[in-house]
Amino acid sequence: MSVLVTHPAPSFRAKAVMPTTEIEEISLEDYRGKYVILFFYPMDFTFVCPTEIIAFSEAAAAFEAENVQLLSCSTDTEFSHLAWRNTLREDGGLGEIEFPMIADTTKGIAASYGVLLPMGVALRGLFLIDKEGIVRHETVNDLPLGRCVKEAMRMVQALKFYEEHGEVCPANWQRGMDTMKPTPSGAMEYFEKTYGEKRL
Repeated sequence: MSVLVTHPAPSFRAKAVMPTTEIEEISLEDYRGKYVILFFYPMDFTFVCPTEIIAFSEAAAAFEAENVQLLSCSTDTEFSHLAWRNTLREDGGLGEIEFPMIADTTKGIAASYGVLLPMGVALRGLFLIDKEGIVRHETVNDLPLGRCVKEAMRMVQALKFYEEHGEVCPANWQRGMDTMKPTPSGAMEYFEKTYGEKRL
């Protein structure tokens, strides 16, 4: 497994269940000019996976407002995805989902992103890809550990702030909080403002 951050995101073309429930072939290049959050999950009809997919779907409009395309991916078939989509949430299904669900049946996409396990399923990898197709952030969780949608959004907003203003975002930064100029004097100004007040 190798780190993809700063490298071009591996290209792919695969079948996906779209929000309309139609099955279409899509590629990563279809979304060039948008930010992309591509997240892998192990398997349909399981336990932690639906909670993550539903949580991302419920936040889809907020991501769209940030010019972000959400894409989910597992090694299940598109027909398994569709059956899961057509199962009610109270029965362990997904119901309506607001982004494409990619069927990585060859396991090639998961392998190219370094998240494929020997058993043939993907770890919970999440990749933030910028508008030029470069990976700018990645996290990989073990199978029992669900992800935080708010943290994914925070990383999108931090990346956009840096791109727009050239200032870097410190630990626990949220939109509206102080950032710092990436210079020794800029860092000192931030430290004095942030930590100097605590000495008063």
